[in-house]
This record gives sequence, structure tokens and C-alpha cells, in this order.
Amino acid sequence: MCGIYFSHSGHSKLDAPADLVEHLCRRGPDHLSHVPIRHSSGFLTFVSSVLSLRGESLTKQPLQDPESGSILCWNGEAWRFDNKAIDNNDADTIFKVLLDAVGSQDISTALQDRRDIDDAVVQVLNRIHGPYAFIFYHARPGKVFYGRDPLGRRSLLRSKGEDGSIMISSVCSGFNTANWTEVEADGVYVVHLSNVSNKDTKVTERHIAWPESSDEQKAVSRLLQPSAAFHSNPLKLSYPKSIQLLSSLQFPRLGLTALAVDALLQNLRESLKTRIMSIPSPPSDTAKPVRVAVLFSGGLDCTLLARTMHDLLPKEREVDLLNVAFENPRVLKAVSKGNSPAANPYSQCPDRVTGLSSHAELQQVCPNRIWRFVSIDVPYAETVSHRPQIISLIHPHNTEMDLSIACALYFAARGSGAVRSDGTGDSIPYNTPARVLLSGLGADELFAGYARHAAAFSRRGYPGLSDELELDYQRLGKRNLGRDDRVISHWGREVRYPYLDEGFLRWALRLPLWEKYGYEQPSAAAFVVTQGNDGPSLEPSKKLLRLLCWRLGMESAASEKKRAIQFGARTAKMEAGRTKGTEVLS
Repeated sequence: MCGIYFSHSGHSKLDAPADLVEHLCRRGPDHLSHVPIRHSSGFLTFVSSVLSLRGESLTKQPLQDPESGSILCWNGEAWRFDNKAIDNNDADTIFKVLLDAVGSQDISTALQDRRDIDDAVVQVLNRIHGPYAFIFYHARPGKVFYGRDPLGRRSLLRSKGEDGSIMISSVCSGFNTANWTEVEADGVYVVHLSNVSNKDTKVTERHIAWPESSDEQKAVSRLLQPSAAFHSNPLKLSYPKSIQLLSSLQFPRLGLTALAVDALLQNLRESLKTRIMSIPSPPSDTAKPVRVAVLFSGGLDCTLLARTMHDLLPKEREVDLLNVAFENPRVLKAVSKGNSPAANPYSQCPDRVTGLSSHAELQQVCPNRIWRFVSIDVPYAETVSHRPQIISLIHPHNTEMDLSIACALYFAARGSGAVRSDGTGDSIPYNTPARVLLSGLGADELFAGYARHAAAFSRRGYPGLSDELELDYQRLGKRNLGRDDRVISHWGREVRYPYLDEGFLRWALRLPLWEKYGYEQPSAAAFVVTQGNDGPSLEPSKKLLRLLCWRLGMESAASEKKRAIQFGARTAKMEAGRTKGTEVLS
């Protein structure tokens, strides 16, 4: 993972502001480099910081080709290219592929030739599996390409000045956030520097949309015939549209022996293997056995990740479970009014209760591994003191809900808390050395975990549920992923999303809806058939995940109800009043 920055100004060198450079360094503490370039159109500046997590040694950035002068600033994890695993440093690999792609195109002033180069870059990026944001400078024609992967799993922001200058960065400056906007994950953007004839002319920009993977008819075909072949880029797949044939189908009632449960386990294991098996030790200390931690509320999604991970990692590899709880004055005041005895504000947090329960269950089911439960307690005063920093990081997101979610992720990712001594039970300060964090984000959007999904199903059945799921899936990058990347990466750690792996998505998006959820239409009761052993009585939301969790021995975690992070950690509504999550921060 890295922090990346680019600027262009026709008037003078536009260095990254000091606070922005500091933010970049926090994202990539292993290395920082600047590459200034004097171009006929003005002044270019490239900056990259590096958190070294790929390859046998540190790969410094920005990457620069001495022959052509082209540059790549890469913030991502390209796990596969053309469906082949990348075992060495991915930034090196992608840079070489990009250079080969643009080098095979003739440099010409003809419009079609120029667009051939643009399309060649897009085609390279479209063959990458993994999260990324990038800035690629193709020196000879004077073009700067930038963008995010089609799901938007890495942050990238843009600021355009009135004088025609432009800045592109993983994070923005806290001194002047007004002009910064989030780069949409809707394709590749191309800045044409060669079109600038003098310093008073603004650069022109072209947008190239990601190639669509399939039309609505193919999506419907995938739902009715889940084995049908489809395009290799699953991030452009959509949930199937409303289908009129559902009333004539038989809906299998999911049970423990359903084939979909086996397929879920297989696909989740493959996703996790990619993300946890080759994590290097931190350069500063190769002796510590902890390389991965889980953002751990004790809920279904994260607990299933931890349990599945157990069967893959060597037994001596320890795993940290990061559980955050907040002192919430509004909740404490309500408790005191009820004449209840004063309680520890952290032990009463819902996520602390479920976290400890799932931790105990993990220890029971998987006793031959050290599962370190890290209690991260955040006093109200500390929340207030960090609030300006968090608001700066989440920009341009600016609602009360954004802030409450980001607070929980910010302090959880810091990884600074306490653990219980096995011998005495005393609380011992602890800071996780893990530089890779696993998140369960994406499970709710793929497997119908929100209450609104049940409401959509009750109104319009599977077509209504399909439409609601598609809406959630398509706006992940806009609502969640860029914001969360900026907050978590601030602590020099990289978040990885096993549920948002391309291979996992490919499987999940073509799985028939009735093989994911436990919803049943009253009007279709006659068409419900049993698939395998019905097994335990579990709530219908994310039924497939619950069945796998139960099968793997985590029966308590399989029964946990969905709870939003801001309510589980108690970061929502800390002050008295009727503040709504949609209100803009003041």
C-alpha cells in the first residue's frame, strides 16, 4: 500500500502541502520520494510513499523508466493479471505491462492513434484483479492517466485550481479541503499535457469509462443458469434485474448440507489465501509472529473470516482481534437517569459483549492458536481531540454518519489497546504490530444483511431484493471504500476485503438469490423445496454465511444479529439532541 500524489501547474512548481506529505508518510512509512519534472506545459510533481507488503525487498516509488521518462505511482495490490498470480512486487509488474502496452502503439498526432494509446492503458487496467489507485505518466505524448479500480477500493482525490492547476492525491490537505473531490471509480481519466501551448492554457482531460461486462439479458441468464459463462471482470457485473419467471421456480430452503455452503467455504478460502499467506514481517522487526489482525466486532462477517483463516494459517501464527468501544456521554447519562449502578462504559458496548463472546468461541473451537483479543477503549475526551483529524481524513464525506463510522475504524486501525495477562488477568497495554487488517465489508451487500433488504423482499419479492442489492453494491466505492481507506491507512496499515475479491464476487454474483438468503415468499410457499438437512433455525439475512459459520463450529456467532458499527461501538449520537446521520458536519 502507498500514498500517491501528482500536481501540474503552468506557472510554478506546485509542491504537496506539508500536512499532505505528512499524511502520505503515515500511509507509507517505509519510503518517501519526490520526482519533479519540467514539462513544456509547466511543472509536474510526483510523490509516493510506500508500505512494503509485496516482494522480497522494498520497491521504491515513484517508479521511473530511464529510457522513456514515464512514471508510475501505484497504490494497490494487483493479486492477479490475466488471471495469473503475481508473486513478486506488483507495482513493478504493472509498470512493465503498461510500458509494453503504450510502447506497442505508434506515437502520432492523429486522434485515432492517440485514443489507441488511451485504450491500451484501460485494457491493461481492466485485466487486473485487486484493489488499486494509480497515476501513470506516459512521457512521450505527455499524458497523465489516473483512476481507481472499478469498485473503488482505494482512495483517490482531485483538486483543480482556478489557475488551471491540478492535484491528485490519496489524501487531501487539511488546510484547504474545499476544492478536493473524490475521483469516481467509473473509469480512467486522462490529462493531456501536450495540448497546453502556454502557461495560461488549462490542461484538457478525457474520461474513459470501464468496459461493460454484460447487458441485462446476460445478467438474467446468469441468475436462471448460474453455470453460464460471463465476462472476466466481475466488478462490472450488476445484480440481475426484475425477473417475471420467479413465480414458476422452485426455491430450495437452505440447509447445512446445501452445495452452496460448500462453495462458499471454497471461495472464501481462496480469497483469504491471497490476502494472508504471503504477508512479510515488518522491516523493523522480523521476529514478531503477528502479521494480520481482524477488525473484530464479534459479528457474523468478521468472525467467519477469523474462523476460516484458522484452517489456512500455520498454527504458530498469532492473530490479533481488534475490538473498539467508546465512552458515550449520552448513553451514560441515560443509564444514570435510570438509577442503575455505574458501569464500565466500555464493557457495556454491544460490540464488546459480542466480541468477547465470539473470542471465547474461537478459543474453544480453535484452541491451538493464540487469538489475542485487543480491547481498544476510547474515552470521550480522546474522541473529541481526534475529531478534527478524522473530519479532515474523511473529506469530502461530511455527514454525522460518516464521522461516527470513521471514528470506530480510525481507533480500531490504530491498534492501540490492552490485552489480558493469561497468568494474572491484569490488563496490559498492547499495540498490534500487524500491518494488514481484514474487514468483513461487502458481506451485507452481497448476502442481504441490512434490514432494508428484508423490507424490499417483503414488498416485491426477489425482484425488489435484487434491485436493492444492486443499489448497495454499485455505491460501495462512493459511500464507503474511499473514506475507509483514508481513515485506516492513516496508521500505516492496509485493509483487505476478502468478501470483495474478484473471484469471490464472480461466484457470489452468479449465485441464485434463493441460495444466499433465507427469505421465503408466502405466495411461493408451494414451490419451496428442501435442499439437504434444514439444520438450525437461523434468521434469513445472510443465511448462507450463517450456515457455514454454524458448520464450522461457531454456533453462537452464526446466530448474531446485524448491528451497524456506529451503534455497536457507540460512536453514534454522543451528544444529546436529535442529530440525524444524514446531517452535514458543522
